[in-house]
Amino acid sequence: MRHVGDRGEAVVVAWLQTQQCQVLAQNWACPWGELDIIACDLQGVVRFVEVKTRRSRNWDSDGLGAISPSKQRKLILAAQAFLEGQPQWQDHPCRFDVALVRYQAGAYRLHQYLENAFSLDSTD
Repeated sequence: MRHVGDRGEAVVVAWLQTQQCQVLAQNWACPWGELDIIACDLQGVVRFVEVKTRRSRNWDSDGLGAISPSKQRKLILAAQAFLEGQPQWQDHPCRFDVALVRYQAGAYRLHQYLENAFSLDSTD
């Protein structure tokens, strides 16, 4: 399954680059978990992008159901850890995006990209 996730992330990285985003890191890990993609857009917004790759018929709304409040808290803590280690990005606005990728018969495509999918306040 890791291969499927990697291919889905590659699709999202390519799409972000067409949007003129600079990819800062991929699969960045810390004790809180892993951040799939960290990118900075032309407006200077640091995007923490969670990627979910699923077959077209799936049980969790293309992966959206897997991003529970607990998962959101872990992503927020991981993002804070990233920013603590990268002071050049600390003063930039940040947001959490979700990219839903579908694959079928070996083809991967970005199905939906949700900007600002959750915030620091949404997990209280």
